[in-house]
Amino acid sequence: MQIISVTAENLEDEHICCAICDKKGDCRVSSKKAWMKTAFGKGLVFLKYDVRGKAFLEYLPAEHAWCPVDAPGYLFIDCFWVSGQFKGQGLSNGLLEACLKDAKAQGKHGVVALTSKKKLPFLCDPKHLAYKGFEPVDEARSSFVLACLFLDRESPVPRFLPCAKEGQPVEDGFVLYYTNQCPHTEAYAPLAAALAKKRGIPFALHKLETEEDARRAPTPFPTYSLFYNGAFITNEILSEKKLHAIFTKYGF
Repeated sequence: MQIISVTAENLEDEHICCAICDKKGDCRVSSKKAWMKTAFGKGLVFLKYDVRGKAFLEYLPAEHAWCPVDAPGYLFIDCFWVSGQFKGQGLSNGLLEACLKDAKAQGKHGVVALTSKKKLPFLCDPKHLAYKGFEPVDEARSSFVLACLFLDRESPVPRFLPCAKEGQPVEDGFVLYYTNQCPHTEAYAPLAAALAKKRGIPFALHKLETEEDARRAPTPFPTYSLFYNGAFITNEILSEKKLHAIFTKYGF
């Protein structure tokens, strides 16, 4: 197995691992690839193995991360996913080693990633990151943790921006923020709004269209964050069944 770098030149010919679909025009694939086309110009790197499955690592300079972090001179891991079917084959090591090699070649201070105190969906596994040498450097509400693998111990320590540590939506009711950094949000975020409307539930949907909007979001995970009356609920991209369960839980 070999690592492939997905670029602007081969993007249309390569699948993007977490959204494999042969249906032409599928919104999950098209929205993610459109996001990637924009992010390539800011230094996005998407590495994957030549397998049909989830074995990839996506990163970019932290200055351009679609996440409220203050980490100049670092690389930021957007997504790092090697599915269980490839366990024990060294794929995770290979991808991370490629990222670290790039960080060293660029003279970066290190690599940062968003994780949590306990494993949460769609975030890097904290135990796995710790095993690889990452250490927690900052925390935000709702158990989010910023982890860093230092290449230079004298470098400034990465931090969450204040909006991520202390912010919350100003609207009452349910509020959902999302970006197209993850392909599945384009299908499931509008679904949440439609289900809420059908049930007469107060619901505000905020699609963050730019890097700047994402960096000002009141959550460490602008990719998908659901709130109710200002309190964070989940960053899990919810199916229709799970959405109905949450609406019922809150009395709707």
